[in-house]
Amino acid sequence: MQWNSLEDFFHMGGYGLYVWGSFGICTLAMIIEPWILNSRSQKIKRQVKRLGGQP
Repeated sequence: MQWNSLEDFFHMGGYGLYVWGSFGICTLAMIIEPWILNSRSQKIKRQVKRLGGQP
């Protein structure tokens, strides 16, 4: 596929909404997942520490 302008590139031959929407959702998931995992890990460490175990 050849694009003559930046607008054509973003439009992606009529599929731009699907392409960029999918790209955005995947990017968001890759940003949010480590944050959620870190949050859960910290919560578990606090619970272990509270119960008297070694983290």
